[in-house]
Amino acid sequence: MKIFQALLIFIFSLAITSCGGNAAPSETTQAAAEKMEATAPESMEGEEEEDPAYTSAYVCPMHCAGSGSEEPGKCSVCGMDYIANSDHGGDGHEH
Repeated sequence: MKIFQALLIFIFSLAITSCGGNAAPSETTQAAAEKMEATAPESMEGEEEEDPAYTSAYVCPMHCAGSGSEEPGKCSVCGMDYIANSDHGGDGHEH
């Protein structure tokens, strides 16, 4: 009977301590999230227009940085097969 009580106390204490880590995010976490929100739109602005991962005839489905080709093949970053870029106009412009 004492083994059962010890096991029950152990399970109960484990349940209480495992649920205690779900506190609100710290100020550091919140500050980092706010900083990312503030800078992300600026750093991504115009990136799609110039990056071959978006402008090539064949692009990586994951749009890995520096990937893309004018011919079918595989992405040098992640190894996925390139797919045809439906937005590609051949001269870099959409008409």
